[in-house]
Amino acid sequence: MITELEFKSLAAQGFNRIPLLSEAFADLETPLSLYLKLAGGAKHSFLLESVVGGERFGRYSFIGLPARTLLRASGGVAGPVTEIVTDGEVVERHEGNPLDFIEAYQARFKVALRPGLPRFCGGLAGYFGYDAVRFMEPKLAKTHKPGGLDTPDILLLQTEELAVIDNLSGRLYLIVYANPAESEAYFKAKPRLADLGDKLRFSVTAPPVKRGPSHPVEREFTQDAYLAAVHQSKELIAAGDMMQVQIGQRLKKRYTESPLSLYRALRSLNPSPYMYFYDMGDFQIVGASPEILVRHERTADGDKITIRPLAGTRPRGTSPEHDLGTEADLLSDPKERAEHLMLIDLARNDIGRIAKTGTVKVTEAFVVERYSHVMHIVSNVEGTLKDGMTAIDVLKATFPAGTLTGAPKVHAMELIDQLEPTKRGI
Repeated sequence: MITELEFKSLAAQGFNRIPLLSEAFADLETPLSLYLKLAGGAKHSFLLESVVGGERFGRYSFIGLPARTLLRASGGVAGPVTEIVTDGEVVERHEGNPLDFIEAYQARFKVALRPGLPRFCGGLAGYFGYDAVRFMEPKLAKTHKPGGLDTPDILLLQTEELAVIDNLSGRLYLIVYANPAESEAYFKAKPRLADLGDKLRFSVTAPPVKRGPSHPVEREFTQDAYLAAVHQSKELIAAGDMMQVQIGQRLKKRYTESPLSLYRALRSLNPSPYMYFYDMGDFQIVGASPEILVRHERTADGDKITIRPLAGTRPRGTSPEHDLGTEADLLSDPKERAEHLMLIDLARNDIGRIAKTGTVKVTEAFVVERYSHVMHIVSNVEGTLKDGMTAIDVLKATFPAGTLTGAPKVHAMELIDQLEPTKRGI
C-alpha cells in the first residue's frame, strides 16, 4: 500500500483518482464466493468471471463492489439523453451523442495507475446494448423501434472499489480509489481496505440452485413472421444483396428464483471464458460467452487492437477420438470455412478503420477451440491503433460483433431493422 507521503505526491502531480491496494491469498475461494462476501449481491455490483472448466481459461476474474455513480443513456424520437446518477439522484443531464459525452466524462479523471495491475483495475463497467449502434452509424440513427426490455441503451457503473482475482496464482487484489480533493481521502480509504479484508474471513451461503416451476415461453416474433423474415433474407443473399444476415428473436419466460441461482446453474452447465453477472438494481444480467468483441491493450509497441472471430460450430464428442473426428469434419466443411473467412475479412476491415497502415495481421487462422459442450473455429486478427485514437474510437469501429449482424455489417443491420419487430436491447 502506498504511504501518505506517496499519496500526497501523486495528488500534487494532478492525479484525482489514486488507488490504494492490498493483497491476500484466495486460492481456497471461488470468484462467486468472494462476490458474495465482498459485494453481498447488492445492487450496482458485478462479477466478471473466467470459470475453471472450459479448456480456455482467462487469468483474471473481477468483482465490482456497489457503485455510487452510474451513467445511463437512451435514444428516442426527441434525441438521445445521457444522465449521471449518484446515490440515486440525477446530478447531470446531457442531450446529444452519448458516446461523445462518455469520452468527455472519462477525460475528467486522471488516474495514477500502478505497474503490475491487470488490464482492468477500475473505471466504467457495464453494457452497450445493441441499439447503441444508432449513436455510431448515421444510416441507423433515425430508426426508433419499440422497446422490448425497457432498459437503457447504455448503462455503465463507475467502479471505484473492486477485487481482482488472479486465477493463475490464487492471489486477490483489493483496490479502493481515493479522490484527493475530498477531505481525509487517504485516511478514509485505508480503513475501507481493511474492512474489505475483514469480510474475507466470514462464511457465506449462496442461494440454492433448484428446479423452479415451469412457465410458458413468450415470443415477440410469431413463428410465421420469423420464417417469412428468414425467407426474405435468403432471397436477398441469393440475389447478391448481402453475404449473411443474423435474424434474431427474443424468447421470454417467467423466472421466480434468485438471479444468482440462475448464474450458478449457468456456470455449472456452461463454464465459459467470459461469464458475467450484473446487478443493475431494477434488473440483473446473466450470461456466458466464449468470445470477446474487441480488446484494446497498451503495449511497448503501441496500442494493440485484437478481434477473435468465432464461427463454425460442432457439438463435443463422447471421447477424445470422437472429438478429433468432429474437428476434422468441422475444418473441412465448405460452408463453415466460408462463413469463418467472411468474419476474418470483416474483422480486418473493422480494425483497418482505426489501425496504422500495414499493421493489420491475421496471427491465427482456423484454430479449433473446445468448450464444455461445443467446439468452434477461431482466428485472431490484430492491428496497432493510430495515434490520437481512443477506446471510444475502437468501440465505434468494431461494434457490434459481426457474428450478431452479418456482412456487409451496416447493410445487414439495416435489414435487421426492417425485419425484427422490436429493439434488441442488451
